Amino acid sequence: MELERYEIETGGMKATVSIDKEERKPNQYKLVISQASPATAALLNSIRNELITRVKVTASEILDPKVVESLKGRFRKEAEELIKSKLPNITEKTLSFLTGSLLHEMLGFGKMEFLLNDPQLEEVIINSATEPIRVYHKKYGWLLTDVVVDSESKIQNFSSMIARRVGRQVSTLNPLLDAHLVSGDRANAVLYPISNKGHTITIRKFARDPWTITDFIKSKTCSPEIFSMLWLAIQYEMNVLISGGTGSGKTSFLNVCLPFMPPNQRILTIEDTRELQLPKNLYWCPLSTRQPNPEGKGEVTMLDLLINVLRMRPDRIILGEIRRKRDAEVLFEAMHTGHSVYATLHADSVTETVQRLTNPPIEVPPNMVSAVNLNIVMFRERRRGIRRVFQVGEFITSDDGEKTKITGNVLYRWKPSNDTITQHNRSMRLFEDLSRHTGLSQNEINKDLEEKQKILMYMVKNNIRSLEEVGKIMSLYYLDKNFVIKTVNKNAKPDVLLKG
Repeated sequence: MELERYEIETGGMKATVSIDKEERKPNQYKLVISQASPATAALLNSIRNELITRVKVTASEILDPKVVESLKGRFRKEAEELIKSKLPNITEKTLSFLTGSLLHEMLGFGKMEFLLNDPQLEEVIINSATEPIRVYHKKYGWLLTDVVVDSESKIQNFSSMIARRVGRQVSTLNPLLDAHLVSGDRANAVLYPISNKGHTITIRKFARDPWTITDFIKSKTCSPEIFSMLWLAIQYEMNVLISGGTGSGKTSFLNVCLPFMPPNQRILTIEDTRELQLPKNLYWCPLSTRQPNPEGKGEVTMLDLLINVLRMRPDRIILGEIRRKRDAEVLFEAMHTGHSVYATLHADSVTETVQRLTNPPIEVPPNMVSAVNLNIVMFRERRRGIRRVFQVGEFITSDDGEKTKITGNVLYRWKPSNDTITQHNRSMRLFEDLSRHTGLSQNEINKDLEEKQKILMYMVKNNIRSLEEVGKIMSLYYLDKNFVIKTVNKNAKPDVLLKG
């Protein structure tokens, strides 16, 4: 039984995807691509050999991911000329198909290019040449495809292609690779015999259309009330930690909140693997760590970048994840020296976040942990496949005369019984800190929160959800707040805010 059918296109080639369900079998992902006849395949092979001699590629072009698109353009132009000279009456549709096929084989990943360009997929996994490729579909979860890489040498060649683009090597002596494709997708490779079945490649797809605040409100991941409070905290440079378990949506939530930052401030992000995406209007400098080369040289660690970032005049510092004591110490020192810091951490509750921060291996002194103004805890319920803000809390400092103690105060929590996020306790610190830093009274803070909620609900009502659209609204708010509030109160068309 066919569950769904849709088309995908890449490099001028189209394919049809069919999601099939068979009795007592896992759901199938079937890729239907037009196949060239034996005679056409022989012609393409001949043209491929001619292209290799006609298009000269320098070593720097092979290694520079920024040149890949222009390289593909040169290959496409030469391929079209060669095909037209051999088949003068060819149609544009057939020409596009044949050149696309050549480009996929020579500069891409063959049939796997379609999987990498399917926006519905989150993961693409090659386990070995003896098994079909598996994919993780946003709607249907894990699926078995009908695409097979026909040899281990081809899988190793794919791994080498990925490695070369980032100036690295993957070989028997260096069988592990963690790198990025040109598209921004994250690729991990493990070669045989470390991977016992055969060479393995895991590709995590980079979101072409990332989640935004509007999506999270619509899906009930977070409420407008909490988002308005976060917006206020970020606007006035409060420090925010986002906690949660594996796959709970910590990084996605952090990414969703970043458009709240003013457009005239310098933002620096530090990640092991580039995942964060910010609107173009923000003043953003993304940095990524680097592993050592085969000789053990050239490594750039999170600590190296953190120390360097403090010399780059940052207004906002965003750290992908706190893992080690030395990284945490530098990060919390940055908070205490007046920098606005945002980061993620593995912990399942506000209380556990405090414990993780103050105990080994991170072990930050309690007096430094007090610099965190707000803690958001994410949760993933696997039965229903939903992600929610589980808790919103603040850290309270107390002193018994001998040592400083940090406890968590949960302000909001998620109730699974009715799937709502409700207030749990009154704030003992956040609004007091905001009032002290901004000079705003509690009544002014409450009015500001109401205005922000109205803007958020206006965005939801008008389906303003793309990253750039959300970024424009937030930027305009900081440049002309009264105009935005007036437009929202009038319930005017969003074009008034999005033009320009």
